[in-house]
Amino acid sequence: MSDRPLQLSLSIDRSLLKGVAVSLAAGVVLAFSGAFGMTGSSFTDRLLYWLPLMLAGAAWGHVCSRVVERWIDFDRRPWLGALVLTAAMSVPLTLVVWGYTVWIFEQGRHAEPGRLAQFFLPVTVVTAVMSVLNIFLQRQPVQTHAAPAGTAPSRFPDRLPPKLRGAAIRAVVSEDHYLRVHTDRGSDLILMRLSDALSELEGLEGAQTHRSWWVARDAVRSVSRGEGRATLTLDGGVEAPVSRRYAKALRDAGWY
Repeated sequence: MSDRPLQLSLSIDRSLLKGVAVSLAAGVVLAFSGAFGMTGSSFTDRLLYWLPLMLAGAAWGHVCSRVVERWIDFDRRPWLGALVLTAAMSVPLTLVVWGYTVWIFEQGRHAEPGRLAQFFLPVTVVTAVMSVLNIFLQRQPVQTHAAPAGTAPSRFPDRLPPKLRGAAIRAVVSEDHYLRVHTDRGSDLILMRLSDALSELEGLEGAQTHRSWWVARDAVRSVSRGEGRATLTLDGGVEAPVSRRYAKALRDAGWY
């Protein structure tokens, strides 16, 4: 394992950014439509109500999805993932929506806990829709590209331990809180998240083939298919799975 000190990454998780964007767009739609009996309020008031709630939902949804996807593969079971994610999110968000609604519209005068049940169904409906949207909108793999002449090279190779410096990177695989980097000189672990590594891999030609894998395009030697899924065999015999979630985009990009 590399003994390099942990380097802080300033990049933001792409899935969180997508979730926030989808949630803000949904918040504008809900405000514009006056959903859930809010047509009597001004558009500004509806925006001030929905946008913070949708941002809170996006943040909580991101945390929940990180936990749920450890047990359920969203690539293979997206509908089950959406169902479990909705169940995990709905009760805490109901409490948040109830408290925020009382604070915004009633200044805390009618904070009866018995009213919580009135909020549970609409919160669950919105949460279910957002869970489905976010799971299915994350189906595009992150693709990285070779650095054009005269531009800055990929930053990721600088993170390799001394024994792998200058090696050709074949694949990067998420293993809990670490990444296993496969190269033409062997493999090693570094402490980093794949979501952060993807931004630093820009400058190298490759793509996600699975939520836990990035593969260098020129390392691919063959493709095999079985049980409806493809597997890429790389230089050195490493086998990289291709999830159903990313299969079409990779086919369209000419990977196989």
